[in-house]
Amino acid sequence: MTTQLLLGGMVYSSPAVPDATALAITDGTVVWVGTDDVGRALHPDAEIVDLEGRFVAPAFVDSHVHLTDTGLRLIGLDLSEATSRTDCLARLAAYVADHDAEIVWGLGWDSSTWAGENDADDMPPSTADLDTVAGGRPIYLSRIDEHSAAASSALREMVHGIEAATGFDPQGPLVADAHHRVRAAARALITPEARRRAQLRALDHAASRGVVAVHENGGPDISGVDDFRSIADLDHPVMVRRYWGQPVSTLEEARAVVSAMGADAIGGDLFVDGAIGSRTAWLTEEYTDAPGEFGVAYLDEETIANHLRATTLAGVQAGFHVIGDGAVAAVAAAMSTVADELGTPALARCAHRLEHAEMVTPEQAELFARCGVVASMQPLFDDEWGGDDALYIRRLGDRAPTLNDFAGLARAGVALAFSSDAPVCDIDPWASIRAAVHHHAPTNAVSPRAAFAACTRGGWRAGGVNDGLTGTLVPGAPAHYAVWDVDALVVAASHAGVQRWSTDPRSRVPALPDVAPGARLPECVRTVIGGVTVYERPTA
Repeated sequence: MTTQLLLGGMVYSSPAVPDATALAITDGTVVWVGTDDVGRALHPDAEIVDLEGRFVAPAFVDSHVHLTDTGLRLIGLDLSEATSRTDCLARLAAYVADHDAEIVWGLGWDSSTWAGENDADDMPPSTADLDTVAGGRPIYLSRIDEHSAAASSALREMVHGIEAATGFDPQGPLVADAHHRVRAAARALITPEARRRAQLRALDHAASRGVVAVHENGGPDISGVDDFRSIADLDHPVMVRRYWGQPVSTLEEARAVVSAMGADAIGGDLFVDGAIGSRTAWLTEEYTDAPGEFGVAYLDEETIANHLRATTLAGVQAGFHVIGDGAVAAVAAAMSTVADELGTPALARCAHRLEHAEMVTPEQAELFARCGVVASMQPLFDDEWGGDDALYIRRLGDRAPTLNDFAGLARAGVALAFSSDAPVCDIDPWASIRAAVHHHAPTNAVSPRAAFAACTRGGWRAGGVNDGLTGTLVPGAPAHYAVWDVDALVVAASHAGVQRWSTDPRSRVPALPDVAPGARLPECVRTVIGGVTVYERPTA
């Protein structure tokens, strides 16, 4: 057996050792946590690792990513910084001039934030715009939420009958079925080599952010079969749990899909609706800025209930993409039906998931808690779109402050897992923690400890690991951890009533890095999986 003794740092462990400075690891497992002098006495023959005052904490899990698209954004055409339609097209033109790939795949534009000198600069790029820039080349430019996209004529012409598809627009971005069909055509033009390069780049990026496991959310309309299967063949230390978003209706079909796809679960991004930014989230009341529009319903209550029943009987985790209140209501009704048939313990054993869960009522939250549901949510959505005069206010009006109620869900007993939905948001767990703690609606915020747990233990639980050890640094836990450069450690809470007790030394609450607005977030120095270093920050 080989033992490493990490000394001279600040270790985030349990309330039993809130001031730990040292950590011992034997053959990939944490065996001891405490202070330096005791550690040296107990492990005299251990390999010493000097932490140099740095902070050591359980590594993160990102419970909702799209690896290929994340990699494509990291190494390709990232339009997230575009400030106007003119700027977006200029960035596209520069990229086209320097790249000759079969498909120009761009991601991240968000016209809801655009402004410019002319009246059209706050509008999405049109088909004619793309044709002017790139002539006859296929171009696919996904909106930041990936539920709509601008597409050139050359790409549209590859999809037979697209004009008759739901969501088709001859000049504007495509949504719904039209978008799914043109996305499939664009995806088919990405070579296996380019796809693999993108996937590995995404996993490297995750490791550099202290992430040791990700949950790939694939599906027929998102990544396609070839992309999903290829992820299983990646040689990379970051662990990947794969969710395949295909509805099933019987136990036999559930088992067959798991077998055929090699999936860990059936669900994840199984679309019940779309996204608020693309106005495809399914609402019970019309969009404030688009009277008469209620979004898109991809699955009805019966289909959802059949899927839940089949997966529960098969003992397979299911999951649904739900953003609008109409989508959440459909899942809640279906879950209530299946709970009456099979009992809530049967559902709870599967830890079924809701992805995003942005518009959940207190009554629905209580139902989901009884059924053992995990809510995989993205605090950075509120950070990006939740402010005054931002996207949520424009699309939803006075409904906006109710979105992403982390505190309400946690209070009801719903298990939380925080994630990025990369490439929609960057893989940046500390930024997610900050966003959850400093929600635009303060009553929706959670404490730093709760947010940190949702990025660590919550992520493991969302992936079916609920042993009480994984995601912590206590004796017996797998040595999955990250080392961080930090400015200060603090004990804070989400509101004053908790703050008075949690900051009292008698509470023995372990301190975390300061995530207040303006504070420097931690920088990853090293990421370790099972005692093996998988990322080391480059030296200057």
